[in-house]
Amino acid sequence: AQSVADFYKGRTVTLVYGFGAGGTYGRYSLTLADFLSKYIPGNPKIVAQSMPGAGGLKAANYAYNVMPKDGSSLYMPVDSLIISQLLRPNKVKFQADKFTWLGTVIQSNAVIVVRSDAGINKLSDLKTKQVIMASSGKGSQTFLMPQLLNALYGAKCQIVAGYRGSRKMQLSMEQGESQGVSLTWLAWSSAKPQWFKPGGFAKPLVQIGVTKDPALPNVPMFSDVVKSDDDKKIVAFMASMSPIGRGLAVPPGTPADRTKALQVAFAKMMADPAFEVAAKKRKLLVSGLPAAQIQKIVSDALKISPAIVKRAQKLIMGAK
Repeated sequence: AQSVADFYKGRTVTLVYGFGAGGTYGRYSLTLADFLSKYIPGNPKIVAQSMPGAGGLKAANYAYNVMPKDGSSLYMPVDSLIISQLLRPNKVKFQADKFTWLGTVIQSNAVIVVRSDAGINKLSDLKTKQVIMASSGKGSQTFLMPQLLNALYGAKCQIVAGYRGSRKMQLSMEQGESQGVSLTWLAWSSAKPQWFKPGGFAKPLVQIGVTKDPALPNVPMFSDVVKSDDDKKIVAFMASMSPIGRGLAVPPGTPADRTKALQVAFAKMMADPAFEVAAKKRKLLVSGLPAAQIQKIVSDALKISPAIVKRAQKLIMGAK
């Protein structure tokens, strides 16, 4: 039998992510490609490959169904993986819990941000004034989170899809094509920190996640805004995206010995101070979770009741 080291020696491993190269998915992928190799037996070369489309779902479907299942390909899951599986079953060709996680690099809340000149001074203003929100597609939080506010809060977010990557959506705000976007606070703080200084170009309105981001103590959690128990369950389910994105996984069928070697390599990389230094140089943070914990989060999130899923499908996706 071929050893793990023999398999990887002299090999090129492809790391696929579902967005444009300039955003946090692209920058994390490049950083992982630089560092993970030295901890994998055989030290293969790792090449990051951008595969944008459908808010990250194109890459997810590819990873599950087409990607080689021999350990020569890695996938950086989109943070809306679970949400899309449950809310858009006709568009999804994967089962999120069948991917095997190697670990994640960062946890970061979704934060809806608008231009300071949009006439929105507080969250409740979204109920009376329409804002144009840029989106990469219905599989992305850039659609799901504004639509969540529309459905449960009565916000008037007009969502315009078709942008590829967070940088292009942020550019659309600068150029006045849109007035806001929902991205992780990591994406905002790493790419546009100057926007959020006093009197700056933009302001955060609300955050969606498991716990409040320490950097945003005065920005309300949407889970505290909604009132009914059913609405709170939907928000909690949507918040599952916070700990999931920007990690690595392999598709089902990948040999167990190679999967284990990759998980060990990922953990060693995360413990390497040089990795965190390299991430900071790309304006990225390192605060991830181990493989077993992510696997449990995914499994538990998929146990949500069919009644809550059906209600969420109707409210957020317009399903009948």
